[in-house]
Amino acid sequence: MLQDENQSNGSTRRFWMTGAAALMGSLAADAATPAKTDQTTPGPKPAPDRIIASDSKNAVETTAGKVRGYSHEGIHIFKGIPYAASTAGKNRFMPPAKAEPWTGVRSSLYFGKVCPFFPRMGWNSDENAFMFRWDDGQPGEDCLRVNIWTPGADNRKRPVMVWLHGGGFSAGSGQELLSYDGENLARHGDTVVVSLNHRLNTFGHLNLAVYGSQYASSGNVGMLDLVAALEWVRDNIANFGGDPGRVLIFGQSGGGGKVGTLMAMPSAKGLFHRAVIQSGSMLRVAEAEDTAKLAAAVLDELSISKSDVDKLQDVPVEHLLDAALAAQRKLSPPRNGPPDFRHLTRLLGWSPCVDGSVIPAQPFDPQAPELSADVPLLVGSVLNEFVNGIDHPDAFSMTEAQLTARVEERYPGKAKEVVDTVRQGHPKARPFDLYSMIMASGVRSNAVKQAKLKAAQNKAPAYSYWFTWQTPVLDGRPMAFHCSELPFCFDNTDRCETMTGGGQRARVLGAKVSGAWLAFARSGNPNHAGLPKWPSLDAERVQTMIFDDRCELRNDPDGPARRLLDSLG
Repeated sequence: MLQDENQSNGSTRRFWMTGAAALMGSLAADAATPAKTDQTTPGPKPAPDRIIASDSKNAVETTAGKVRGYSHEGIHIFKGIPYAASTAGKNRFMPPAKAEPWTGVRSSLYFGKVCPFFPRMGWNSDENAFMFRWDDGQPGEDCLRVNIWTPGADNRKRPVMVWLHGGGFSAGSGQELLSYDGENLARHGDTVVVSLNHRLNTFGHLNLAVYGSQYASSGNVGMLDLVAALEWVRDNIANFGGDPGRVLIFGQSGGGGKVGTLMAMPSAKGLFHRAVIQSGSMLRVAEAEDTAKLAAAVLDELSISKSDVDKLQDVPVEHLLDAALAAQRKLSPPRNGPPDFRHLTRLLGWSPCVDGSVIPAQPFDPQAPELSADVPLLVGSVLNEFVNGIDHPDAFSMTEAQLTARVEERYPGKAKEVVDTVRQGHPKARPFDLYSMIMASGVRSNAVKQAKLKAAQNKAPAYSYWFTWQTPVLDGRPMAFHCSELPFCFDNTDRCETMTGGGQRARVLGAKVSGAWLAFARSGNPNHAGLPKWPSLDAERVQTMIFDDRCELRNDPDGPARRLLDSLG
């Protein structure tokens, strides 16, 4: 350290001696040269700062008080704005309450708390963690927050896109994936993007209705949080440059289930005007009696009697989560083999429920909800979903015999018929490709059913898509995996390079997919110049946009295989 300081001091002395000599020479030259007009050629202007975060800029009024965000390359960003009060303590299991007003200007530069949730198993897989790069945030019950990206806090009345995150109804947040960042959509589509956090798992869906009228809606408060967020958007988004009369809600996986559920909720009517459901077509939510059994099991885990149910509001967060996870595992023990995606509610564990009030009836069974009949719907899935080779380096070495044996386990006596039927639509597919499509077909099946139910109302269009693009990452083993379309619909393929590879091939498709989402947000129609003509569904055809290196429209591309697998249950 002393040697470094001596060297530094020597360098400093040489710097000042050199500078003094130069200064003296300059003064001598000035004295000997007649004064003349400055004709110095100006150099290039310095590049402006990419980030502007200032106490005097980016302040916007909301119904609870002013908030101050920041701007990044011209897009104004606000994070962690409360849209409702804390749900801790006596507010636990209760419907959301209005946010407490504040004085002055609230700093809103970073994400707020996220609802506490169970350990993420994906962290145990190095390759999953590499690809997804989760940001699970800071847990806390004061988690009802919105984040906003906007080109300008003005009166432009831009379309508004409200993102509902995945993770079933148990986990996740508005910040958990890099793909959720709304800056590129805001910039390229001149739109306002909103993401949010809300209550999940036992905090959002512990059905205690049988223990007292004060808990009547406790099984659905996580969904009521979403309604409160949409009400906040209605009341405030104009100040952020958005149009409260042109709001799209879109979500993937559990987020798609949330979109479909909101379409059947009376309290959400009129708060959104277009809907997108991505790999999350839940036709049904839980029945109240099933969620009541789960609640009773949680009480048993905590040794709390029915007469002392109010003690649940004082249980530490981590203890409540442990009890919830233990109860869920006892009632729904893990099963061997790939899950049956036709019955998503059974797989999720925690779910909203039909309570006759907040959710009067099943959202899409036996028909699409009349409440949202006038709302255009865009719905689809990805080719391989959860059945891919991310964790299986030898997946692509599967033999025909192994394929037949695996399919026989799921469809006894029907393996050959199933494999042959699926192969007709994919004659060049490898055995594992076919196995993946067979086992993931339930997600696609539910999406088609949901789109057809919507189209049958003949009141608003329904559009179908299928994302089949295969990532080059990890030698292509992840395939078109669950979540693989997210970087594309947010136009974040470079930001999510560990998912997409970050190359030109992904960028080209990203512009096409995000362009469709933006067009749908503007008009309720996803057509734009970068895609083939894309008609909505009708009674005769399942017109489906295939998103791949070559985008094309196909009529019912998996019809024979899907109908066969549906008939086998």
